[in-house]
Amino acid sequence: MTAAVPAITSTSAAAAPGARLKMHREGPVLVLTLSNPAARNALNPSVYRAAAKAMRATSGFRTVRAIVLCGEGDHFSGGGDLRRLARQRKLPAAEQHGHIDALHEWIMAIQEAPQPVIAAVEGAAMGGGFSLCLACDLIVAAEDAKFAMSYVNVGLTPDGGGTDSLVRALPPQAAIEMLLDGTPSTAKRLHELGVVNKVVPHGEAGATALAWAQQLARGPFEVQARIKQLVYSARGRSRREQLDAERESFLASLYSDESGERIKGFLSPRKKLTASEEGPER
Repeated sequence: MTAAVPAITSTSAAAAPGARLKMHREGPVLVLTLSNPAARNALNPSVYRAAAKAMRATSGFRTVRAIVLCGEGDHFSGGGDLRRLARQRKLPAAEQHGHIDALHEWIMAIQEAPQPVIAAVEGAAMGGGFSLCLACDLIVAAEDAKFAMSYVNVGLTPDGGGTDSLVRALPPQAAIEMLLDGTPSTAKRLHELGVVNKVVPHGEAGATALAWAQQLARGPFEVQARIKQLVYSARGRSRREQLDAERESFLASLYSDESGERIKGFLSPRKKLTASEEGPER
């Protein structure tokens, strides 16, 4: 690919009144900020489309090595804009069909991005906000953050992959409880269930996620992309098919310039390896 990735500085994508997606770079990390703090960063279709476009635009370039998704102010996101949905009920269902497709395109852009995507959660992640967190590869949450599949409270079923993510991450009883009950779960509980990766003090989720993203950004780009692909593709494969996919991915990695340079560096007499750094013998 010869084209250069567009420079992303402090910019924002306009959405409906009060709702924006802000974008800026922190070195190799792209930070996407949901910006509608007066409404707990409520989501809308314009934000879906702007975020999917931003992520697709960076997916093929090595200058962006990790992505952090966060909310402006005290909350990650309270989910969909119920006022918009109330107005939508008076319009053709086909229009809302398109809006949901736009959200799902964003969810797929997260999964298909070669970069690791980290959700940094302060405050509330409710409804679509929770689905969005679950779509990310990793989650860093403040200790007082709250998560809820609150769709049921307003007579809706989840979108944004919420059911898929919970059913794959949790025992059936826990997934059904969160989907049917609609009451918030704490960051501590989701950490114990393995859904949240790191729990940090209030106000530190963004900084912790960014530091983690900077660390991951120093890793091998192509290998990280292959690892993500292996993990997500495993869901629809048999064990034998996954073993075969791992074999092909390992071979593609081993014979790449990226791996050659890193193996050479690790074997250099100037570098003393720790036990955790020593790779498997092949």
